[in-house]
Amino acid sequence: MKKIHWCAGIILGFSIIAALLITSFEIAMYSDFDVYRQEYEKYDVLSDLDMTMDDVMYVTHEMMDYLRGEGDTLSVITTVEGKEQDFFNEQDRFHMGEVRNLFIGGLNIRIGACVAAVVCILFLIITRADIKKILPRSYWIALGVIGAAVLLIGIAAVVNFNAVFVQFHHIFFDNDLWIFDPAEDYMIRMLPEGLFYDMVMRIGAIFVVSLMAVLALSFVPKILGRKKKLV
Repeated sequence: MKKIHWCAGIILGFSIIAALLITSFEIAMYSDFDVYRQEYEKYDVLSDLDMTMDDVMYVTHEMMDYLRGEGDTLSVITTVEGKEQDFFNEQDRFHMGEVRNLFIGGLNIRIGACVAAVVCILFLIITRADIKKILPRSYWIALGVIGAAVLLIGIAAVVNFNAVFVQFHHIFFDNDLWIFDPAEDYMIRMLPEGLFYDMVMRIGAIFVVSLMAVLALSFVPKILGRKKKLV
């Protein structure tokens, strides 16, 4: 039974980390839209598009709502280069439809991870496992595995973000419709590679902070146990 307890604990640890990762994406992408405004100013997106900031932000809000599952079609009529037209073309719509499926899939994974975590906790409680010992150590094991992966990916992204970015698309997409021509496509002008780099760093920072917060909490039972012994 002890082995089963440890398996449940480790599944719980990975489930917590998976939920934190998806939540980090959501926080980074949706908690503060001023981040997008700052990125657009940083990369001079308005000049590349010949649009006002209000129009670009309107497109951004509509696009982000779509990625969350709102609306059936990504179509935003706005003024670009002095003409009122649809900001997105058919290639944009196809690719962003795939991105939306990934994002919604991630949200579903988070739900599944939370369910798995609750089931594991209930199992450990019902079977009278040594929770004070199993929960912290199981999280440390999961954190060690994920931490190593995050560190490697982080180093690779800093050294050559473009290579990591391209590899990501090769893994998650089975076509080359994610490759856009800035001369003809408005969306890629609005979303330069530098913006993606900054967003990945933002997601990474939020994720690492959340992992460290849970790590700190995992030491609470041990600290409380020492205080009881002293008393």
